[in-house]
Amino acid sequence: MSGYAAPLTEMRFALDEIAGLPEIAKLPGYENVSADVVDAVLDEAAKLASNVIAPLNRVGDTEKTRLENGVVRTPTGFKEAYRAYAGGGWSGLSASPEHGGQGLPIALDAAVNEMWMSANLAWSLCPMLSVGASELLELLGTPEQKRRYLGRLVSGEWTGTMNLTEPQAGSDLGALRTRAVREGDHYRVTGQKIFITWGEHDMAGNVVHLVLARLPDAPAGNKGISLFLVPKFLVNDDGSLGMRNDLRCVSLEHKLGIHASPTCVMSYGDDGGAIGTLVGEENHGLEAMFIMMNTARLHVGLQGVAIGERAYQQARAYARERIQGKPVGAKDGATLPIVHHPDVRRMLLSMRAANEAARALAYYTAGEADRARRLPDAAQRARAQARLDLLTPVVKAWCTDLGVETASTGIQVHGGIGFIEETGAAQHWRDARIAPIYEGTNGIQANDLVGRKLLRDRGAAAADLIAEMRRTLTQLDGHDADGHLTRGVDALERATAALIATAASDLGAALAGAEPYLRLLGTVASGWLMARSAAAATRRVQTNAANHPFLAAKIATARFYAEHRLAQAPALLPAIAGGATVMGFDLDLI
Repeated sequence: MSGYAAPLTEMRFALDEIAGLPEIAKLPGYENVSADVVDAVLDEAAKLASNVIAPLNRVGDTEKTRLENGVVRTPTGFKEAYRAYAGGGWSGLSASPEHGGQGLPIALDAAVNEMWMSANLAWSLCPMLSVGASELLELLGTPEQKRRYLGRLVSGEWTGTMNLTEPQAGSDLGALRTRAVREGDHYRVTGQKIFITWGEHDMAGNVVHLVLARLPDAPAGNKGISLFLVPKFLVNDDGSLGMRNDLRCVSLEHKLGIHASPTCVMSYGDDGGAIGTLVGEENHGLEAMFIMMNTARLHVGLQGVAIGERAYQQARAYARERIQGKPVGAKDGATLPIVHHPDVRRMLLSMRAANEAARALAYYTAGEADRARRLPDAAQRARAQARLDLLTPVVKAWCTDLGVETASTGIQVHGGIGFIEETGAAQHWRDARIAPIYEGTNGIQANDLVGRKLLRDRGAAAADLIAEMRRTLTQLDGHDADGHLTRGVDALERATAALIATAASDLGAALAGAEPYLRLLGTVASGWLMARSAAAATRRVQTNAANHPFLAAKIATARFYAEHRLAQAPALLPAIAGGATVMGFDLDLI
C-alpha cells in the first residue's frame, strides 16, 4: 500500500474559491482566522495524517480489533496515534472556546477531517463520532452534563458514540425497544444496540454513549423516543471516574472492511439497568439525535471524498511505475508506464475529477454550515440553513457512491494485482463500501431529499439554488461553452418541478424517482462548482498567479468532468419520471 500525502494545494483552493473561507473568516466569532492560521492548521494536520495515522491503515486492516474479557483491544499504534491527535487539540477544532475548543470554521474542520479519513478511515471514525457528540451536548446538554462531559469530549480525553440501531429495528427507529425508567434524577436504561461504532475500546478513559430509548409511558413510533447520555464509567461530582456503569460490549461484528473500527453489540442493563441522564426533552429524542446524525452525514460524505483521494493516489503511483504493453504512439522498442495507455489515463482522470467534484460539494456545504451559524442577518442565516438542509443528504449519498466507484476504479487501474490484498488497493474499496449504508442508507437519503426537503417547502430551497446557478452561468469565463452545465441546470429544474407535481397525486412514484434525482442534483451542483473552480483558476492565471501547472490541471479536470459526467445528467430525467414503472411492477415477478 502506498503512503498518503494530503493534497494541500487542492484543499486550500477548494476552501478559498468554493467554500468561501476568506469571507467566512470575516463573520462574527471568526475574526482571528487569518490565512496564516489556516495554513498552519492544514500543514500540521497533514504531518500527523501522513506520518502517524496513515502508516497504521494496513496494520489495522490485518490485525483488526479484538474483544478480550469485555475489553476491545485496538491494533498496534492506534492508542499512540490517538494520544497525538488529542494532545494536538484536534478534537476541538471547531468547538466553542467556552468548552475548550478552538472555535475555527466548520469548513476548515472539514478539510482536516478529510485528512484523518484518507489516512486511516477505520481509526478516524472514533474522533468523528466524538465531534458529533460534542456538538449535540453543546446545543442541548444541561449545565451539569456540560460540566461533567463536554470539556472532556472536546479535549479528546473521552470519546462519544451514537446508539440507534437494534436487531429488530434496523433503520426503522420507531420500532426500537430499549427502555428507560425514571429513578430520581436519572434513568435506568435496559436493552441491546447493534452496529455501535467504537462502542468499546482502549484508546480513551471513558466512552460517552448517546442512547435512544423509550419511557414506559411513551407514545408508539418515532414520537415516543427519548435520548439519554449513558457513560461507560459514571463520573463523580469532582470530575473523577466512578464505578463502571451497567453496560458492556458483548461481541464485535466481522465486517467486509474497516476492520480496525470496532463495531459493537452493546448490552445495557444486564445487572439492573445502566444509569443515564436525559438529553433534551422526553419523547423528543429523535429530533435531538438528528443534530448528531446530520453532522455525521456530512462527515460520512467526506469519507467518500477521502477514500477516493487515497485510492487515486495509490492508483496514480502504480500507473506511473508499472510498465506493460506498448502505448499507442510509442516509438518502436519504447517501454513506458501504463499511465501512457489511453484507457488508463481516462480511468485516472475519472478518479481525479470525481474527487475534485465531491470535495467541492462537501466543502461548499460545510461553508453553508458556517454561514447558517455565523451570519449576522437572520434571513441570511435561514437561507444558508435551507441550503445546508437541502445538500446534506446529497453530500452523504452522492459523495459516498462516488467514493466506492473511485475505489473500484483504483483496483481496475492495478489490473489483476489490484485484486490481491497485498497491494492495498482492495482495502480502499472494502473500507469505502460501508459509507453508502451507515448514517441512513443512500436510499433513505434520497427519500429524505425528496420526501422532506423538497416537498416541505415546495421546492423553494432547490429553486433558490437553481436560480443562483443560472445567475453565475455568465460569470464562468467561457467554461460552459459546450453548454453541458446549462443543460444540466435545465434538467434539474424540470426534474424538480416534475417530482413535486408527481408527489401531489402519487408519493410512492415520486419517491421511486428520488435516487436518480439525488444523483442529478449531486452531478449538476458539483458541475456548477467545478465550472466555478475553472473560472477561478483562469482568473488566477490571468493575474500571473503562481503555480500555473496546478491551475492548468484544475481547468482541464473541470472540462473532463463536464464532458464525461455532467454531460450525462439530462439522461437521468426518464428514470426520475419513471417512478410509476417501479411502483407498477408486479412484486411476484421481481
